[in-house]
Amino acid sequence: MAQSADSKTRSRPQPELKRVMGPGLLLLFIVGDILGTGVYALTGNIAGEIGGAAWAPILVAFVVATITAFSYLELVTKYPGASGAALYTHKAFGIHFVTFLVTFAVLSSGLTSASTAASAVASNFARGFGLDVGTTGITVIAVAFIAILAAINIRGVTEGLAFNVVLTSIELTGLLIVILVGFWASFQGQADFSQTMIFETSEDKGIFLALTAVTSLAFFSFVGFEDSVNMVEETKNPSRDFPRVMLFGLGLTGVVYILVSIFTVAVVPIGVLGESTTPLLDMVRIGAPNIPIDTIYPFLTIFAVANTALINMLMASRLLYGMARQGVLPDFLGHVLHGRRTPWSAIVFTTLLAMGLIIVINNLLGSGTASALGGTTALLLLGVFTIVNIAAIILRKDHGPTHDYFHAPRVLPYLGAITCAYLVGPWAQDLIEYQIAVVLLLIGLGLWIVNFLYDRLFLGRKVRFENPEDLARMEDEPEGGDPHRTL
Repeated sequence: MAQSADSKTRSRPQPELKRVMGPGLLLLFIVGDILGTGVYALTGNIAGEIGGAAWAPILVAFVVATITAFSYLELVTKYPGASGAALYTHKAFGIHFVTFLVTFAVLSSGLTSASTAASAVASNFARGFGLDVGTTGITVIAVAFIAILAAINIRGVTEGLAFNVVLTSIELTGLLIVILVGFWASFQGQADFSQTMIFETSEDKGIFLALTAVTSLAFFSFVGFEDSVNMVEETKNPSRDFPRVMLFGLGLTGVVYILVSIFTVAVVPIGVLGESTTPLLDMVRIGAPNIPIDTIYPFLTIFAVANTALINMLMASRLLYGMARQGVLPDFLGHVLHGRRTPWSAIVFTTLLAMGLIIVINNLLGSGTASALGGTTALLLLGVFTIVNIAAIILRKDHGPTHDYFHAPRVLPYLGAITCAYLVGPWAQDLIEYQIAVVLLLIGLGLWIVNFLYDRLFLGRKVRFENPEDLARMEDEPEGGDPHRTL
């Protein structure tokens, strides 16, 4: 993503990635990436903020995500490189620092998403084993879980497609159980669907502003579709497959989420749901009290949510490593473990950041941790999506690519930029989410400044962004590349 004048990043010819993903595997990847922490951890928070009409912000978030997905589809088929938002931003604006901020915002969103998942894992672990451990115990379990992920990450786990298929199946199984229990409870007369039309807000503001605020939180449930653009170089026919598969995958997850939210609200009292850290487990337990499925459901949730955490921690550490190898961040973050060929320093740094987030936010908010971290993830990505939509508008003037690519309806990038920018505003976000996001971005800015001054003052080098595609290629090198190419 950046190069120094003295060839700090000595590039070498790289083989093309193997194109193994057809429509089926691509669909499983997209669905598996979207499903997970959002619906498992935040359904109760959404209901607590808006009342029984929890499906409404989920529906609005789905529409906003789909509009932005059209911009991603146009860009990924026009510029089929694996760098995603960083590549589009750099091509559209050519401002090196903006590219860095977008990249670090994506990295930070991975950390907050993984921290949200860790809190959800801890809550379900405690419920599954019947442990009454309180906030401190939940924090300890969540931190221990992040440490386990770090150990797996350092050992060199590669997220293969087969592994993704298994975890996606577990995620879908858990949500389908909720839907089936919902139908069962309906036939037994235990579901009150009149609750799903009740809008209740805890603050003195109108329905529109309340819906806006909760939509930003619900948006967390749909993040993940943008990660699929990083698989474009491994897709057999991206121009043909990406548009139909991504839109179908978003539609499928949207239907599942709305059904889950409707049944959960209809079965579980709103007061109980709003205070719950394991909302879907409560729904299964109340909706089917005579079926012992609630015994295994916490563990289904753990596996489903753990997938989100592992993917995000892998992404965050590789992205940090890539920025260090490209000369944007300090050299020490680009060190590779010689035996395992994994980016150990980046893994340790991102692990400490995630642990710090969990400890600080848990101590400040307790049961509100998942909501704050999930909201921060949505805030960071909504900012990135705003820039991506604007990039799509600007890059329509680029007639360089000669291959066939997807053309989004002309008005959609404008709508995407407006809706995402609106949801970034203070009327849609809590103060704590801005604070978390600013602290994370300041950490990144501090690292960038230290690296900039070190290169300029001590080494006499000028660091400059050059080619965002190089960053994506760097991400896969720790396990298969030259272990001696450390900085």
